[in-house]
Amino acid sequence: MSHGDTATDPVDAPGARRVGGGRTGLGAWAELLRLPALFTVPGDALAGAAAVPATPGRRTALAIGSSLCLYEAGMALNDWADRDEDALERPHRPLPSGRIVPAAALTAACALTAAGLALARCAGRPAFRVAVPLAATVWAYDLGLKRTPGGPAAMAAARGLDVLLGAAATGGPIRPALAPAALLGSHTLAVTTVSRHETRGGSPLSGLAALVTTGALTRLLPRREAGAIAAGTPARPTGTLGAVLAAAYAATAARPYLHATLNPSPPLTQRAVGAGIRATIPLQAALAARSGAPVSALLTAALGPLAAKFARKVSVT
Repeated sequence: MSHGDTATDPVDAPGARRVGGGRTGLGAWAELLRLPALFTVPGDALAGAAAVPATPGRRTALAIGSSLCLYEAGMALNDWADRDEDALERPHRPLPSGRIVPAAALTAACALTAAGLALARCAGRPAFRVAVPLAATVWAYDLGLKRTPGGPAAMAAARGLDVLLGAAATGGPIRPALAPAALLGSHTLAVTTVSRHETRGGSPLSGLAALVTTGALTRLLPRREAGAIAAGTPARPTGTLGAVLAAAYAATAARPYLHATLNPSPPLTQRAVGAGIRATIPLQAALAARSGAPVSALLTAALGPLAAKFARKVSVT
């Protein structure tokens, strides 16, 4: 997560229109915060909540609010930290173009972080104990780790912690949420690795690794249902839903990854990163279905069309 899935700050997705038309105001802030990518966040907490025995409730909603704030804090901090680099490579971005001053972006990052931690505290001490290292990971990534070999791992850790935040807030032991956290973290690791240095062209090996990861995750998603059948217990109705959502995940990410593998040019690499970010939503939904939570799965899946609609106006990357 930059906190979210924006990886190492990829350039604007091909075909996306910039909001704001060079003016300051809400359009510039929507561009800075990459609002369409915000739709990839609630599914983290819902997938985590679905994995634990407790029923999602008010504290789960507070965890989602905390995740949203911390995600947007990462977005604002990301552009603040990269303002000099963006002045050379992406002068149209809100900070280098002067539509938002750097101090305002840093202030927003601090305020959103504080709000995220406050919401997590309201969700209970277990949630707060997860939110603190999550916030620390976001700041560490944006302020330095993303330019190191540990950058993709830090991004994956943030996504995994976000899943655990939903589980901790909902109640009960969070151990069952470790599996969905690891799967979402693996997906994030792949997307982040593809995005590194994408403004100058990617690497065929990173695209291939992401493609292999997508295939492996697609096979693993329904495994819990298969295990239940093997043990002699009836498959839950969510098995079919989970299979459909797993297929949607693969369909969203696989082809762009393949294209980036065959031709790791900047446009195709950027397109692959955008697809990887969008694929987070069906992956989260499939994980919720895998845990036997069809309502959470369908709610998460419904965020996909909304993300696509807003992405036509504001780039998700």
